[in-house]
Amino acid sequence: MVHASPPTSYSPARIRETVQELLASDSLPPIVQAGHPVLRQHAAPFEGQLEPEELSQLIVLMRKVMHAAPGVGLAAPQLGVPLQLAVLEDQFEIDEAVAAARGRAPLEFFAMLNPSYSPVGAGTAAFFEGCLSLSGLQAVVERAESVRLEYVTPDGGQVTRDFSGWQARIVQHETDHLHGRLYIDRAELRSLSTNSEYAARWAEPGIGTASRELGFPSGAGAYVETGREAAPDSAG
Repeated sequence: MVHASPPTSYSPARIRETVQELLASDSLPPIVQAGHPVLRQHAAPFEGQLEPEELSQLIVLMRKVMHAAPGVGLAAPQLGVPLQLAVLEDQFEIDEAVAAARGRAPLEFFAMLNPSYSPVGAGTAAFFEGCLSLSGLQAVVERAESVRLEYVTPDGGQVTRDFSGWQARIVQHETDHLHGRLYIDRAELRSLSTNSEYAARWAEPGIGTASRELGFPSGAGAYVETGREAAPDSAG
């Protein structure tokens, strides 16, 4: 069951102060881990809480943290900022057979504000999924195979885009973060595995073996948010 998330308790002033503290640091900030309230609260819609230059610098910082993880997405709450902002990018080199099985294609970098998505069609896919805010774990999550995303660009433009396959999963995962949801809220918990067990036993394009041996309904595919299939780490 996915529970409703309470709204953030941060005022606009506190959000800006938090961002300014991050931008003033000489080092990359740590990624907030599960158990911190900011990950379970509905982030504030972006309504000009930051100056344009501050927003631009925050996006640059988030991209650096995402790359350092490494990952394919990062939401502002994962840096302790309860603001509806996320960055996404997937340029990892992936085995062709794995990419084909998982519907994975390169995703050019973009930042999204105030996003929302809706399924396109009835198709779903089940994949192993990880998160930088749940370090060291993976679990199978069934999600819509295709989605329509509506969001605001950093310069204020209104955008509607359709995504499918791996890209749709990234979009759903990061948008969920902004609504106080983590992938474990949607996961098949019998599939929950440490990264080391995943790498040793379940690192294959599909989830058939894991489904049989761990005793959960089968789907198709295996999703982790880094580009490293053999030893997956978690990401945004």
